[in-house]
Amino acid sequence: MKFDSPLFDRIRVKPGEDRRVRSACRLCDWPGCSEPATYRAPKGRLREGEYWHFCLEHVREYNQSYNFFAGMSDDAIARYHKEAITGHRPTWKIGVNGAKSDLGGAPQGAGPNPHGATDPFGLFGDFGRGPRWRAVGDRFVTEGRVVRNAERKAFDTLGLDAEASATDIKARFKLLVKRHHPDANGGDRSCEDRLREIIQAYNYLRSVGLC
Repeated sequence: MKFDSPLFDRIRVKPGEDRRVRSACRLCDWPGCSEPATYRAPKGRLREGEYWHFCLEHVREYNQSYNFFAGMSDDAIARYHKEAITGHRPTWKIGVNGAKSDLGGAPQGAGPNPHGATDPFGLFGDFGRGPRWRAVGDRFVTEGRVVRNAERKAFDTLGLDAEASATDIKARFKLLVKRHHPDANGGDRSCEDRLREIIQAYNYLRSVGLC
């Protein structure tokens, strides 16, 4: 084997770079150029994935004159920029192509909720963004006010519904205090934790003006 053979470069510690490049690289695609094509340049619109192969000098010249929108009208260019925002995927206005609701087959947004969505579990009630909706039988109805999680917890502690009136809250509170007070249980103090929860729940509802 000769020392200047390309095959010898594979086992040399420092191969001959110039000879290796000449043997591995294709030639420049620029007409009349025989330099190694070490750079790629896209062929243009509608030819995605296809590339020219140029040397450094000619890839610079090609890039200076490259125009992706060559041959397109101004309206077509504006439309392309607009569609590029969504990745050239089709879009619809809100509610136009929505899923069918389970409450009679009407599109979401066409039912009783003007915001186009139901919230039967009150997941979004604490954000105060519009009315909250709850299930009643086989339909959804709006509640008169937004019930926050802290209020709902207080109502649950008192064993009341979130729509209970101030009179119902006060009456329920008095009943539970009498039931769990140690004096009403022969001095048994095992219900003090429960009594404390009841008092805290009532004080919270009173602080927010519900009773």
